[in-house]
Amino acid sequence: MPLRKIRATISKNVPVRRHPAGRPAETDLKQKGNIMMNHFYTNASNDVQSTNKLQSISADIRHVKYLGRTLSYDGILWLALSGSGIEFLFQGSLLSLLLAGDDSAGTQMQEEKARFAVFLDGIRVIDELMTQPETRYTLIDNETPITCHVRIVKLSEAPMSILGIKELTADENASCTPAGKRNRKIEFIGDSITCGYGIDDDDPAHPFATGTEDALKAYAALTAEALHADYSLVSYSGHGVISGYTQSNEKNTDALLPPFYPLVGFSHGTYQTRSVTGALWDFNDFSPDLIVINLGTNDDSYCQDIKERQEEFALSYRQFLEEIRARNPEAVILCTYGLMNERLHPYLDKAVASFRKQNHDAKIDVLHFPMQTDADGYVVNYHPCMMTHQKAAWLLTQKIKTLMNW
Repeated sequence: MPLRKIRATISKNVPVRRHPAGRPAETDLKQKGNIMMNHFYTNASNDVQSTNKLQSISADIRHVKYLGRTLSYDGILWLALSGSGIEFLFQGSLLSLLLAGDDSAGTQMQEEKARFAVFLDGIRVIDELMTQPETRYTLIDNETPITCHVRIVKLSEAPMSILGIKELTADENASCTPAGKRNRKIEFIGDSITCGYGIDDDDPAHPFATGTEDALKAYAALTAEALHADYSLVSYSGHGVISGYTQSNEKNTDALLPPFYPLVGFSHGTYQTRSVTGALWDFNDFSPDLIVINLGTNDDSYCQDIKERQEEFALSYRQFLEEIRARNPEAVILCTYGLMNERLHPYLDKAVASFRKQNHDAKIDVLHFPMQTDADGYVVNYHPCMMTHQKAAWLLTQKIKTLMNW
């Protein structure tokens, strides 16, 4: 089968390459030697076209640093949750990446396909939806060996689709070594706001699509980068503590986040009809110094101004804190809420105060985010825009610096 080849040369004048959803990719690329970016859309039966001798490098801890919660299954490293991925230092002249899509990848359901990005030396050079069962990208093809920092990240959230890193292929003398670990670690637990829901579509009337989600532009990732911290996102759009988002005045118990907290990542995405990422997460694999929780926005759609429901939220929130503390005995916990609604602020405060008193636990605090504004604007389904996320990240960063003495 012939290859369909798209080449974008890294130079000072790079044409803008459009994302499948119509957005320009971030292609303001800096020149670095004679690096060539070749994108090959191919089947697994096609080999990387090169006269060099090649080696296959597995995406395991010998060669890469894991970002967020990941799972190796059937020889593939699977990414489900927003912001999950790998990061490594490459030394060599040729590097290609073979990605595996889930069972939705080859279908017509564009609004649910996994969105991902590839960064070379911090520059986003690929930003696409996974539209084929397998796709190969030649990331680096250079005449002489170079050193390059490589990061591959899933931008969209878990429930709709998953993405697999099947293989790294390099020249025979190349090496991939894990990127260095940062001294600070943060886990973020949240909903669509943490996922970066709709952040690349500034029309609030538009429906949800994974192609407009980008967790790296949301407040959580922005905060972690500002603090130079490794981070893990556990976030699901529409989910809550006692109820997911509802318009019927009925409790939505199909979208509760606490049951998914112990998992690598709940997803409807399957691989060869098998569920992949619903396995239990090993909490020893990422022990955060700080856990930031941003839940309550979807619960508010059910609680409204009904005191009995609001009290139920406070009780269940405190119970979720108990589970989080049991799994993370040393972490500081910061409970946040706001941006899209604020009626549950007093009940969040009540849950935290009760938890602190009952457990004699001083390593917990609260931050109230201000409401988003018309002046800043909205994105899909009236979610926070980039400006709102940046403001929230600044507030959160300042709070954490004080709280953690960072």
